[in-house]
Amino acid sequence: MDNRDAKPPILVIGGTGTVGSRLVQHLSSRCYPVIAASRSRSQTDGHDHGIVFDWHDHSTWSNPFRAAAGPLRAVYIVASPVVDSAPIMMEFIDFARDKGVRRFVLQSSSATESGGPAVGKVHAYLRELGQRGEVDWAVLRPTWFQQNFGEQPFYIKSIKDESRLYSATSDAKIPWVSADDIAAVAAKCLTSPDPPNTEYLVLGPELLSYSDIADILTKVLGRKIVHVDLSRRDLEKRHQSFGMPEESFKMMGALQTSIKFGSENRTNDAILTLTGAAPKMFAEYAESAKAIWEPGDPRKHIDVYA
Repeated sequence: MDNRDAKPPILVIGGTGTVGSRLVQHLSSRCYPVIAASRSRSQTDGHDHGIVFDWHDHSTWSNPFRAAAGPLRAVYIVASPVVDSAPIMMEFIDFARDKGVRRFVLQSSSATESGGPAVGKVHAYLRELGQRGEVDWAVLRPTWFQQNFGEQPFYIKSIKDESRLYSATSDAKIPWVSADDIAAVAAKCLTSPDPPNTEYLVLGPELLSYSDIADILTKVLGRKIVHVDLSRRDLEKRHQSFGMPEESFKMMGALQTSIKFGSENRTNDAILTLTGAAPKMFAEYAESAKAIWEPGDPRKHIDVYA
């Protein structure tokens, strides 16, 4: 029996993003019907029922419900690409609830506590609704993605052209997590018979500093990669040179300063417990992506800050 014939679809907002695209693939491979939502119609080609959804264009909010031609099983939410995204995200949650959606899974971050700024307010709102019995919910708080090194121009260019990694974290450790593992956890939260009604810190299996990452890339690429530790201000200047908006590069500087003083020096077994599979190591990702960092690779990379 094909589950697509029996189950209402799951809406994945940000369905072409780093986690969202993997989540769409993960769900589809297990025969769950999926609606992949993106700001650009062309980016959703190839996904089940790819549709246009723009946080800042209310006229697009009904698109996934029209595409479903019935109720939605659940909604995966990735933040609007602005710093103060909470009001519009909470407005959409209420909009979706009015359309009959019961379960919401929010992608937050390990650095954001419930009730904190931006997405932290959405986290608190879902918790409040859940405590009143009005929604089923989960909040995923993943740490820094392994895929950052192969998908963000800031890292790609310095590794390819300079054989360097830049940070302002000194020798602090981070439990770098695979986006594949985040997607697997998200799928579990979206489809489990029992509602999670909790938050999960989604952390990778090993604590690695930027120097450790450089050493792994050295082995994978066969040339020396060096970590350069910058001041917070110099790091912000580098991000600014890649077109990152001021509010974003200042936030990045603050986050890396927090890491420097130990905020990410932790790990757990959440991925293994929730999915039954061991989380992926960084070396595995580096091997799969090494062509990206080869000098002279002809592929063009999109400025993610545009």
